[in-house]
Amino acid sequence: MPFGSRKQLDVTRLKADLAAAGVEILSAHCATDRIRLNYSAEDIATFGEHRTLKNAITSSHALYRFFSQIEIHLRRQE
Repeated sequence: MPFGSRKQLDVTRLKADLAAAGVEILSAHCATDRIRLNYSAEDIATFGEHRTLKNAITSSHALYRFFSQIEIHLRRQE
């Protein structure tokens, strides 16, 4: 939902969506740790599928930007 939208906020749905996203992010984090612990960054860059790596990097940057925005709002509320 865009910031400032006047549409009724479904808090229950938002909390459920956040919980589901949290599980998926944790799963991605675990998968990343398995790779990180078993292979060097150089080997991953050399032998990994470049399109897959670029997509993962793009996704991780988007997640970082999104959660950084949320972090700013949390700090303002504290």
